[in-house]
Amino acid sequence: MELLIIGIFTLGYLAITLEHNLKVDKLIPALAMMAFLWAIIAMSHLPVFEVDTALRELKPTHLEEILLHHLGKTAEIIIFLLGAMTIVEIIDYFNGFFTIKNFIKTTQKKGLLWIFAILAFILSAIIDNLTATIVLITILQKVILDRNTRVWFAGLIIIAANAGGAWSPIGDVTTTMLWIGDKVTTLLLIKYLLIPSIVCVVVPVVIATFLPAFQGHIEQDDAADEGKDHPRGARMLYLGLTAIVFVPVFKTVTHLPPYVGMMLSLALVATFAEIYSKAKINITSLDQESDDHASHSPVHSSLSKIELPSILFFLGILLAVAALESLGYLFVFADSLNAAIPNTDIVVMLLGAGSAVIDNVPLVAASMGMFSEPMDHPLWHFIAFAAGTGGSMLIIGSAAGVVAMGMEKIDFIWYLRKISWLALVGFVAGSLTFLLLRDFVF
Repeated sequence: MELLIIGIFTLGYLAITLEHNLKVDKLIPALAMMAFLWAIIAMSHLPVFEVDTALRELKPTHLEEILLHHLGKTAEIIIFLLGAMTIVEIIDYFNGFFTIKNFIKTTQKKGLLWIFAILAFILSAIIDNLTATIVLITILQKVILDRNTRVWFAGLIIIAANAGGAWSPIGDVTTTMLWIGDKVTTLLLIKYLLIPSIVCVVVPVVIATFLPAFQGHIEQDDAADEGKDHPRGARMLYLGLTAIVFVPVFKTVTHLPPYVGMMLSLALVATFAEIYSKAKINITSLDQESDDHASHSPVHSSLSKIELPSILFFLGILLAVAALESLGYLFVFADSLNAAIPNTDIVVMLLGAGSAVIDNVPLVAASMGMFSEPMDHPLWHFIAFAAGTGGSMLIIGSAAGVVAMGMEKIDFIWYLRKISWLALVGFVAGSLTFLLLRDFVF
């Protein structure tokens, strides 16, 4: 039975990794794998356990209890992401992100590279690396008309966005998982990872400024931007970003789960959005009397644009990994891994490299069940950094890379030849910086 369960998980994992080759959305194998694993556990009456990380032991429990426990933990992440995605879509409804373009004045390629890298680093820490990449590549398409030049900028945006998302509890879904799972806290996460993340993006950008692709100036088409400004766009941008940043503060003050603060922020942003759109404030209304009325509601419009496939993927993969954890497999695997490779730093760096090949969400989910270190142990911060930045080494290794690949039709081999080495240099430089700060400063 153990071989069957591991076999199903391996096949499902492989299907997720080969999503683009199979042309099958990764949510399908994730949901199927999750359902099959829990069905086998239930029908075979396999014993399930709750991992006591403090005592490093497995405590027998009931199937319904452990499944409900894992569903609750997964739901916390999903509801949090739903709130964040909705706020971002509301900002976009008012063309709020277009306000950022007004800050871009230079036409020098080196200057533009630094501007986009800094914007990606900061924005990804606030609205997550995936959304930051979408926003900045959309702006990039308005600023740089030549696609051959644009793809180089897109490659560096991927590196900067992933680095920026690593040091913020709301910047990357894997970091959010660790934060909600009480593995890291906001202040210490920033303390440990801000400087390594800066090194991770600065080193590749500095090197890139010497490459021929970033020499000279670009041509701009000012007429392409007509009609894009919204009178409330800038205000909604600042309100939305402030509301998202408020969530960690709310958690620190109230000690409530992060999704509660995110729902409060969503309520605030949605209220102002309804007022500014001059629509009736009735968020829960499903009145379909007039399609025209529905189209004027920014909340309804924003909710319809949320990436539900990503939400369902998180549901499937997190509960699938939870099945292995409940059976005690991850606990046993962790002991075997620690015996084979006593140096956990090497294990974490391998995890970071692995996140470039396979999805980092299940990798981090597995690590949360493998290691028993207490909250805010440097190991968890290193995992957050490695999983967040390691994916930049391949264009399919992160959500930011995948979305950039789709938006700019970036070739996998081109990225491997031109950008991957820059991402590798940044990852190694950031990792070494983390290890030096951990051992000699903190």
